[in-house]
Amino acid sequence: MSAVEHVADAVGRPDLIRLDDGLYCLRFETMKVLSADAAVRHLLDTGRIAPGDTLLDSSSGIYAIALALACHRYGLGCHVVGSTTVDDAVRIQLELLGARLDPMPPSDDLKLDQSRRVARVHALLAADPRLHWMRQYHDDVHQLGYRPVAETVRDALGPVPLTVVGGVGSGASTGALARYLRAADPPGRRTRLVGVQPFGSVTFGSEHVADPDIIIAGIGSSIPFGNVEHAAYDVVHWTGFGAALSGSVALLRRHAVFAGLSAGAAHLAACWERSLDVDRTVLFVAPDTGHRYVGGVFARHTEAEPVEDLAPHPVGDTAELALPWSRMEWAGAPAPPAAVPGPDAAIPAPRARPAGVHPGRG
Repeated sequence: MSAVEHVADAVGRPDLIRLDDGLYCLRFETMKVLSADAAVRHLLDTGRIAPGDTLLDSSSGIYAIALALACHRYGLGCHVVGSTTVDDAVRIQLELLGARLDPMPPSDDLKLDQSRRVARVHALLAADPRLHWMRQYHDDVHQLGYRPVAETVRDALGPVPLTVVGGVGSGASTGALARYLRAADPPGRRTRLVGVQPFGSVTFGSEHVADPDIIIAGIGSSIPFGNVEHAAYDVVHWTGFGAALSGSVALLRRHAVFAGLSAGAAHLAACWERSLDVDRTVLFVAPDTGHRYVGGVFARHTEAEPVEDLAPHPVGDTAELALPWSRMEWAGAPAPPAAVPGPDAAIPAPRARPAGVHPGRG
């Protein structure tokens, strides 16, 4: 056993778990630790930030912890504009890690909550030019941390025909994994990428379908993201809360993997993709543990349907999407119009430190 230099290395390190013939789970304790740590290290190495600077971003919880760990490791200040969904476990960790949490007021409207966070970030940037906005939803720098993961996966599985399944999110996880895996694909054999989305997300055009029970917004968004490469996706699955709950419960019952709700949605989609082509190895991503979902998901396990009784509604156009589960051959199509950040999205280039201003923690 070798020691790690910082707890971030242990928390971000994934485990590859064989669940069945041709079906694997890539399980993380906290997946975004990888992307935040690699992004911050790259920014330091390239001189875009310096020790003592303060890093700013918006988060519903998981990325907040990841960024706070990176800032703790590299001697940086951390300022998080937190969603109304940030719970006490996240809040207390941020406090003890020295991060500043700027919470949003209570709201049952995730779209309103996200819009408020974006507005607050812009207000903070305008007030303090020393802040560096990490732009997890827009900057490709967050993809760098997944290169070693892709190398580990390929080394472990060998040159098998591979399908990767997982939440789309900000575009820095499944999109990056597929990019790095494809770069090493054998000639004539392309890694397939299957994205998982919640209903109500603009990212792949499901904003017109409301899921009243949605609590998996972390894999989708009510606002356009700038670093999602839509053309990289071969297939998209949209899963409602009930379908994702069934996937999560089955993952724990059958395989003893205690993972979050987005992992349940990915598990459901992965099993379906495996059934369609048994000659391909299917790998799905479990980005976090199930602790945040004990009350909202696992305590409701009696509501879970047997996953073998579930099947996605096949659609040829996003106008046909319907709860509780839909599937579409995306086939490398471009982003839907609503998913493209417009000129008013105000996604600034990383700002240079003003001359004569000493970096501070803020």
